[in-house]
Amino acid sequence: MKPKKQTVLTFFFSLIFGGYLLCAQTTNKTENPLDQFQEFTSPEEKLDYFFKTPNRYTQSSAYDWLESVRVSLNTSEKTNDSTGIMAYKLMEAKLYSDIGDNDKSIAIAKELYNKTDTVDLNKMTLLLELMDENYHKLQMYDKQIEIRELKKGLGLTENVAFYDIYASMGLYRQAMKQYIMDVKPTIPDNDYYAFAEFYNKVGYYLYQDKSAPTALNEFNKSISFLNLYVNDISIQKSEGEIFKAEALRAEVEGNIGKSQVLLKQYIEAIPNLNSSIKTFKEFNQGEFSPAIIENTLNLAEAHLQLDNNKTAKKLLEEEFEVINVEQQIKRNRLLAAYYDKIENYKSAAQFYKRNAFIKDSLKATEVSILKQQLVAIVGTSDLENSRKLINEQKVANEKIRNDLKAKDERIYLVLISLVFTVLGLIGLVYAYAKSIKNQRLIAEQKHFIEDSLKEKESLLREIHHRVKNNLQMVSSLLSLQTRNTKSKAAIEALEEGKSRVKAMALIHQKLYQNEDLSYIEMQGYIESLINSVQSVYKKGGHNINITVDAEGTELDIDRAIPFGLILNELVSNTFKYAFPEGDDNGKIYIHLRKEGDQGYFEYSDNGIGLPEDMDERSNSSMGFRLMNRLVNQLKSKLNVDRTTQGVRYWFNFY
Repeated sequence: MKPKKQTVLTFFFSLIFGGYLLCAQTTNKTENPLDQFQEFTSPEEKLDYFFKTPNRYTQSSAYDWLESVRVSLNTSEKTNDSTGIMAYKLMEAKLYSDIGDNDKSIAIAKELYNKTDTVDLNKMTLLLELMDENYHKLQMYDKQIEIRELKKGLGLTENVAFYDIYASMGLYRQAMKQYIMDVKPTIPDNDYYAFAEFYNKVGYYLYQDKSAPTALNEFNKSISFLNLYVNDISIQKSEGEIFKAEALRAEVEGNIGKSQVLLKQYIEAIPNLNSSIKTFKEFNQGEFSPAIIENTLNLAEAHLQLDNNKTAKKLLEEEFEVINVEQQIKRNRLLAAYYDKIENYKSAAQFYKRNAFIKDSLKATEVSILKQQLVAIVGTSDLENSRKLINEQKVANEKIRNDLKAKDERIYLVLISLVFTVLGLIGLVYAYAKSIKNQRLIAEQKHFIEDSLKEKESLLREIHHRVKNNLQMVSSLLSLQTRNTKSKAAIEALEEGKSRVKAMALIHQKLYQNEDLSYIEMQGYIESLINSVQSVYKKGGHNINITVDAEGTELDIDRAIPFGLILNELVSNTFKYAFPEGDDNGKIYIHLRKEGDQGYFEYSDNGIGLPEDMDERSNSSMGFRLMNRLVNQLKSKLNVDRTTQGVRYWFNFY
């Protein structure tokens, strides 16, 4: 056994070192674009090479380029070379944009734009394109529109449309109208391919605007014009033109399939999406990757809705080279829906959590963009920070070089540590296998606890319902007793008792109707309580203008019951005594607020007010004694203001 292990280990080491040497040789063969850039001596040549080299960061980072450009810029500044300063600052602004410091890029671009008298048309074009790009990244679409208006004024015709900006803002209808107005008049009557592109774009804007039925009509028009183009034998077509036509057909079929998914026409959508994906994969071009991913996700959704769960899962688990944030969120959502369907709630929860993390990350990105927007609007250009950044990058680059040297020296130690790591992983796998049983037990216990909580909540809701019914029965008994009683004082006492019982019953009714059994929304409760009191005093209170200001205030049951009883007494007193000559101009104002642990309650009416001997009566009045005890229960004191018209009560509570 030992010779076999040594042979495998030797082969493993050989593969690593062979790959390392092969990568090093391949890297040496490819010429670094930054080295070629530095060979030029003229700023104009460097500027031209810089903007015509899209793959400039293959071997050197944007920070390396920034360091080189800054060295040349410093030289030009020392010699007062205005041409060099302009060229290098333009490159510097582009590099900051590529790094992601869009606010710095905008600041430099604005500085250059203010010197428009020294800028030729070529540099002005580059400058405006750069500002357009930065404002798009910062989502400052109004500024982006201003830049394109400037380009129009200068006679620049490339990239001066506005419909793409409207689409970025989510204004798809406006984008469609602008696109139709700009593009349709320019299409010759016999250019079937251009019409196919046109109707596909119009359909895309309608699809994004959630107008799927109308979008389908436009996509079908696109297919019709594409068939006319392909079948037109009078026009000789090159391989490239045939390729473009097939690519467009795949795009339109994908758009038709996505629209059908939106309309829940899942069976009709599947063949269109399959055809689109197949054609795009045959082309095997990186530019079609986003369309392949989007169509695959929609195809998975269609299969999921048709309960083809295995097919849907296979599609969702496909490996994609690049997937954007929105597509990742959609894939996680569909995987969660799949696991919900097969009742694997633990896995479903994991994918829901992943989407929550992604959304948190998007919020952080939005905050970063907002900060850059503020800096771009203010227009501050902190050159000292730029120099400091470059110096820090120099130090970082030097450290990286030293780390690479040290890494070569430590490679053997790393390989040895890999062996121990493998052994450690074996131990972890064993421990993991041992813990699976415990995890299952925990999951079962969690499920049991959740079921118990739901059962207890249901029981508590039922208790509140029964308490409310019992209190209503007490109220009914009091009503019966009232009918059998001839004493006016006894009838009045029974009616007051009935009103108080109704106030408490209303609390329990509101509780079992709420989703949250802990709190009561007081605005609705107070309004219901006033209606209940009015039903008791049938001849009074119906013309009084009642204002309740308690929106958004919630109280627990321990506070809500005392409040209900206090308010019941106050409203009853107003109805009975406040307006002896008629309540046509009567007003009641109720205010309740609670912030944190502190609250405030106020009640006032514009009636005749309290009698002068109220202090003596309050000692013998059951209503006033009850209110004082209830306020004491809320750890407060009832205050009465007799200086204004009518009466005003208030107190603070905790």
